[in-house]
Amino acid sequence: MTDAARPAACAAGPQTHPGLSPADLSQYRLKGWLSGLRAFDERTARRYRTLLESGEAERGLDGDQRRKMHLYLAWVDDIIRLPALLDPVEQLIGPDILVYHITLWVKEARSDAFISWHQDSTYFGLEPPDQHVTAWVALSPSRAESGCVQVLSGSHQSGQLPHHTEIDPANLFRTGQTVAVGEVASTLETMPLAPGEFSLHHTHLLHNSMPNRSGDRRIGLGISYIPTRCRCTASTRLSASLVRGEDRYGHFDLDPRPRSDFDPEAIATHRRAVERWHRARQELIPLAHASRA
Repeated sequence: MTDAARPAACAAGPQTHPGLSPADLSQYRLKGWLSGLRAFDERTARRYRTLLESGEAERGLDGDQRRKMHLYLAWVDDIIRLPALLDPVEQLIGPDILVYHITLWVKEARSDAFISWHQDSTYFGLEPPDQHVTAWVALSPSRAESGCVQVLSGSHQSGQLPHHTEIDPANLFRTGQTVAVGEVASTLETMPLAPGEFSLHHTHLLHNSMPNRSGDRRIGLGISYIPTRCRCTASTRLSASLVRGEDRYGHFDLDPRPRSDFDPEAIATHRRAVERWHRARQELIPLAHASRA
């Protein structure tokens, strides 16, 4: 895909965000999430989806290709740097921002795929852990029928909870990580999103999503934003992408931006980054289980 075929960031519809209001900030502190924020208009969302699905048709884009896609897809790199995303994130974690990880979440139409109850923090190994915020950007409708994200409001205030493993072929978490929510389930709320909208949630917020019973795919990008002062506790040195401000700490190797979609150098960068990611995960998963036994 050429640069000319990508939606230009300056032509992607509403790009600026008025910022989070005092009420928004209060809700995030109390409930641990915000939803229905606008990243770009629905026409732009359709264009991004077309780019994604063209790439899937031509190259597969499964498995590890769905991790850290911003390293080899220039249009995904454009999304993670949109002021409409970064302005609210800056209000939550400060002006010096890294993208630590990205995952493409796809539930096919009328499928049993689901995501078990979990906290994003469980295997990320970040210190301090509570500075991580996830932006979930919808490229297709994400509604109750299609299995939108569900949350247990306020659960982030309990900090890190013990997780265990339950392997289920339908679970999009191949590691099977899950947590018993117990009585907290009485505070269940949903985060429906239209294409081009996004939600924000705290790393300790308990959340899941149910199967997609609709006739359309549910497609979203989960973007992990952290302040540059965060570090990963794994011995493997990871890379991250500086998307705003300055990195004064040097906890990560900084990823280069892709020059174009599927650029050979960008693909090599992606391969190396994902290899390091897996090495760190192999270290962090046993440590997470041991520390919570």
